[in-house]
Amino acid sequence: MTQPSSDTTATALADLMQARRTTLPKRMYPPGPDAEQLQRILEAAASAPDHGQLLPWRFVRIGSHARTALGEAFAAALLERDPQATAEQVAQAQEKAQRAPLLLLLVVDAARGDAAIDLPERIISAGCAVQNMLLMATALGFGSALTSGKALHEQALRTLFQLQSSEHALCFISIGTVLQAARRKRVRPVPAEYVSDLSVAGPSTDEG
Repeated sequence: MTQPSSDTTATALADLMQARRTTLPKRMYPPGPDAEQLQRILEAAASAPDHGQLLPWRFVRIGSHARTALGEAFAAALLERDPQATAEQVAQAQEKAQRAPLLLLLVVDAARGDAAIDLPERIISAGCAVQNMLLMATALGFGSALTSGKALHEQALRTLFQLQSSEHALCFISIGTVLQAARRKRVRPVPAEYVSDLSVAGPSTDEG
């Protein structure tokens, strides 16, 4: 069997990465990934670099039966931060739980396994896992988004997801069908905007 050339593979990957765009969860519609597609998306996470093979991250899927409970936790988290929140604001917080056919929470454990592997490295591993998932979702034709917010740090959310003291809820991952693509494409930064060379002093030319 003939293997694709490296140039062909690189071009296909570059096209896929350029195609990945954030779609607001409120603009995602059914259907979401079916069982086979979801399996492929989740398996993509396993290719992330993982120093020490700690598996310091995990994902919690919030199914349709759990969305009401999540909405109530969002509302409770809002009231924890702002006891004077209006009924409309509370309702808006609850509604956020109903968006996107597929909703996952990313959790990173700061204490699992080798303590010498610090939290930033664990978070980087989690980020790589998420990017792999987003790329697979894009390849399968779905839109995706990462969302966070202050609610992730409130006790109401930690209690709902039964997080341990060493665990951090980093973000929600939303995946669904996009019916209409955004009119304007995001302008991607070019390497010159985020890459520099280390500047060091050269050898001395002084002869005394």
